[in-house]
Amino acid sequence: MHCVYVLQNLDPEEEFYLGCSADLRRRVAEHNSGLNNSTAGRKWRLAYYEAYVNKRAAMRRETSLKKNRRMKSLLLSRVRGSLQ
Repeated sequence: MHCVYVLQNLDPEEEFYLGCSADLRRRVAEHNSGLNNSTAGRKWRLAYYEAYVNKRAAMRRETSLKKNRRMKSLLLSRVRGSLQ
């Protein structure tokens, strides 16, 4: 199973990171241990994820979210609303 996920920075809470992984627990641990340059030095928590049966579908979804600002904005708005 492959996941598209949204991480929330614990400080400041309005910062989010979008990614894709086959092993979500390992990937979140990597973000928190500083193994990813774009998220190093900050603490993250899993705020949202979508599961896909195959890698290709998950990667397509991640790419479409990263390229389409409106689509990403709508998703992050939904995520923010669910965290309150």
